[in-house]
Amino acid sequence: MDWVYYAILIVLLFAGLFINLIGLPGLWVMVASALGYAWVTHWRHVGWPALVTMFVLALVAEAGEFLAGSAGAKKAGASKRGMAGGIVGGLLGAIFLSVIPIPGVAQLVGAIIGTFVGVVVVELMVGKRAEHSLQIGVGAAKGRFWGTMLKTLFGVILFFVALVTAFPAERKTTSAPATTGPSATLPAAAPTPATLPATDR
Repeated sequence: MDWVYYAILIVLLFAGLFINLIGLPGLWVMVASALGYAWVTHWRHVGWPALVTMFVLALVAEAGEFLAGSAGAKKAGASKRGMAGGIVGGLLGAIFLSVIPIPGVAQLVGAIIGTFVGVVVVELMVGKRAEHSLQIGVGAAKGRFWGTMLKTLFGVILFFVALVTAFPAERKTTSAPATTGPSATLPAAAPTPATLPATDR
């Protein structure tokens, strides 16, 4: 039964990597899937050290994506509203371009285009010039790209950590080798010589 759970875990890990590209918390889906796998298999294969490692990787990836995305937008002069527009636009762009039958690539391109469009539209609405808004959109799109790449890299590492630690290998038990013969052969005791009766001289 553990092999069935392992196959389900692999599917969920792939799903987590995929939805990570559209800006959703895919890495946390992967962590939750590993935790669920550990629970249903009664912790026979995955322990707390592996789960803590995956949690830390996901946390670092989320922080890295946020810093990379916000740094690109702030460097170009984006406002907080513009950054919020970029997040919403990136999510919508990734969803809309999912109709293109190129899994992963279509979502990434859609997220970048959506981020650009979302930032530009919001910055124009708050009164910034078109040229400046386009520059901010380009900066935000670059930040989104590098942030997504960093998060995806961490996701791949997390995927292999889960894949290896969750492998349902049977634990071998060692037993003492059985002896095929008598452990020791004792020599037969030599018969004691009988006491001969004394003969009359």
